[in-house]
Amino acid sequence: MITKLAVKNLCFGYHIAGILKNLHLEVGDGQIVSIVGPNGSGKSTLIKCIDRILVPSSGNIIVDRRDLAKMSRLNMARMIAYVPQNSPRIFPNTVFDVVMMGRRPHLCWNGSHRDEEKVWEALRILNIENLALNPFNELSGGQQQKVLISRALAQETGVILLDEPTSSLDLWHQIDVMEVLQSLVKKRNIAAVIAIHDLNAAARYSNRIIMMNKGKIVANGKPDAVINEENLKTVYAIKANVRITDEIPYVIPLSRIVRSSA
Repeated sequence: MITKLAVKNLCFGYHIAGILKNLHLEVGDGQIVSIVGPNGSGKSTLIKCIDRILVPSSGNIIVDRRDLAKMSRLNMARMIAYVPQNSPRIFPNTVFDVVMMGRRPHLCWNGSHRDEEKVWEALRILNIENLALNPFNELSGGQQQKVLISRALAQETGVILLDEPTSSLDLWHQIDVMEVLQSLVKKRNIAAVIAIHDLNAAARYSNRIIMMNKGKIVANGKPDAVINEENLKTVYAIKANVRITDEIPYVIPLSRIVRSSA
């Protein structure tokens, strides 16, 4: 495995309070790594720090052995694509135009025929080419999410960051999106980092899982090594049964654990 993305000694915080504390992680090409953890654990903050939407207070983010802090935003956009959890419905553009935005890092001036082909390819992959001429701001939340994923695919980067990519989708489309991502990561030999709440989806589609709590990484490994009853009790404060089939864990929640405030 060749390391595509490396995060070293990453710290981030507002004012004095530290939100992310000395984080280390590596993602290889052809890998999906899911970041899980309870609300407020730092999943989305980590994703935004990797994309430098938020600027870390210390540490390094390396993509293909290049330090992102030393790169222009344009060059970064040729290496990393970011899919936000949701997008304000402010785009007056058509779906085709929104996905074409993913080609901006590669454009000299106007879009070429090749850029248009890449947009149509990204739309077809997500099965939304029929929406190409629809206004983006008139789509459902789930449709908008698939458009934003298509935009990231059209960007043709070696790393894709996704913040809760399935949160607005029904079950059929959740499976569809995760299977598309899994296939593309293997086919294009790229790296994907996903912040996700759904532990069973993370276990099913990820090569590795990173579990966070209070800004720290508390577990990092294969799904069956990270998602276990002890970690769910300690990190999520729940009792659960974890069943493993073909090395894939499946979580059955039983009850929450009420912790003493003392």
